[in-house]
Amino acid sequence: MSLLPRRAPTLDAALLVMLFAASASAGATEPAAGIQRLAWLRGCWEMASPERTVEEHWMAPRGSSMVGVARTLRGSDLVEYELMVIREQGAQLAYEAHPSGQPSATFVSDAVSEKSVVFQNLGHDFPKRIGYERTGEDQLLAWIDGGPDSERPRIEFTYRRVACDADRGARAGGRRTAPRGGSLRRKARPSSTPGPS
Repeated sequence: MSLLPRRAPTLDAALLVMLFAASASAGATEPAAGIQRLAWLRGCWEMASPERTVEEHWMAPRGSSMVGVARTLRGSDLVEYELMVIREQGAQLAYEAHPSGQPSATFVSDAVSEKSVVFQNLGHDFPKRIGYERTGEDQLLAWIDGGPDSERPRIEFTYRRVACDADRGARAGGRRTAPRGGSLRRKARPSSTPGPS
């Protein structure tokens, strides 16, 4: 005979439910924070038409930043290129644009969600806003505009995901090819050259 009082079966069930809920929430993943919120932007994106080809390549988030490069081609001629850096700036993200032939500009995140982001700099001439939206698994809509009150039309770039150059080489037989006149291996330094070998 036990001296401890018996608990009602409903109390045991309630305790089990609470323990299960506590263990499930402890193992739940928290939403991405900082630059990780834009991990969906990583990869190679292309918009091609008979007039031009626009490419953007974004590296994975690392070191509180993402680095991207873009270029616009007309036929085989390079028309424009740009280096972009997105980095954490306090609770916001800052988009630094370094376009060819123009001064650099920084835009600060105005809205960030699981599949879209808008950066703005209302003091900049044009664009004042830059946006990215993941519209499908392999589709990305990028846009620029003159701000909410602008009469200038929004310019859109409808990208599709493409294989990055390294991926293309790997699928073409797994061989890496050297640049014309170059080598994949570093040239050995003469033993008399100071520095690491």
